[in-house]
Amino acid sequence: MATFPYSSILASGADAFDFLQAQLTNDLRLLQEQAQLLSAWCNPKGRVICIMRLKQSDTGYQMVLPAELAESVLKRLTMFRFRSRVDLESAPATADDLGISGTTEDWLLNNLRAGRAEVWRAQSEEFTPHMLNLDLLGAVSFDKGCYPGQEIVARTHYRGATKRRTHRFESAQALSPGDKIADGERDVGEVVNAIGTDLLAVIPSEKAESALSVNGVKLRHIPLDYL
Repeated sequence: MATFPYSSILASGADAFDFLQAQLTNDLRLLQEQAQLLSAWCNPKGRVICIMRLKQSDTGYQMVLPAELAESVLKRLTMFRFRSRVDLESAPATADDLGISGTTEDWLLNNLRAGRAEVWRAQSEEFTPHMLNLDLLGAVSFDKGCYPGQEIVARTHYRGATKRRTHRFESAQALSPGDKIADGERDVGEVVNAIGTDLLAVIPSEKAESALSVNGVKLRHIPLDYL
């Protein structure tokens, strides 16, 4: 990759904790025990705007997210500050911020194969946390209190109404995010992330072992350890 595809948003000030706690899906109190936290920011309809990695610093909190979303997320977060004593500013992110020891390409591929989806601009506000398995990856707290979309996310969780999930597949040729997945002649899902012939796709879980394809290219389901 020519440039590092992630940026940071830094939140500081007396109300930084309370502000982020009321916006993000995860519980920031977990940072007392964990160095890094996976979380998401949702719109009021419970659709994921972005996925981020959170770290606590001496001055506040660092949110690392895709660079192509950072500017719009910063502007939208700023709209919710109202009278909160919190400062938000963008800053460069580095491989160290994400714990990347090898290449970014290898890190992204390892994440994909582990079932950790990435939300880029094309996927923003398309999927719920459950569709992206974020509840299974420890990125959603169900007892910390309200955040945008929380009622919808909680209702899905407590009713056990999660029928569509992210599943891993291999294809016979390279595919692209946004490609439609078909069960015969009917579209049943969509590719979320794709690197070479490895891909993650949101589909009805009951279809995972069906004969699925993308434009005639057959898919092979590879079960995820946590699903």
